Amino acid sequence: MNINPEVDAWFARKQPPLAEAMLRVREIVLGADSRVEETIKWSTPTFMYKGNIASFNPAKRLISLLFHRGAEIPGDHPRLTGEGDTARVMRFADLADVEAGRADLEGVIQAWCQMRNSS
Repeated sequence: MNINPEVDAWFARKQPPLAEAMLRVREIVLGADSRVEETIKWSTPTFMYKGNIASFNPAKRLISLLFHRGAEIPGDHPRLTGEGDTARVMRFADLADVEAGRADLEGVIQAWCQMRNSS
């Protein structure tokens, strides 16, 4: 996994209310494809592979992961929601919800990497 110390420092500094579940999302995203990297952009952890994949949009009551170009990601991903031309969002209520949505989260990341690798 491509763990970035800047992201570790962000979690230590911000101490978000749902940190445990956010860290699990981080682990799932980075583990879904070894090419995915992370950094801090827009003051929040952001995942990348040949472009920005998704960024946390920290909230107090849920985890919101903004997929910057989510509308382009091929496949059926029921947890990826939104109506616009570009962005999509995946939300999780807590750690149990993250685990319940793990397969879909992994699938979205893998679909992005496959799409970007073939372009």
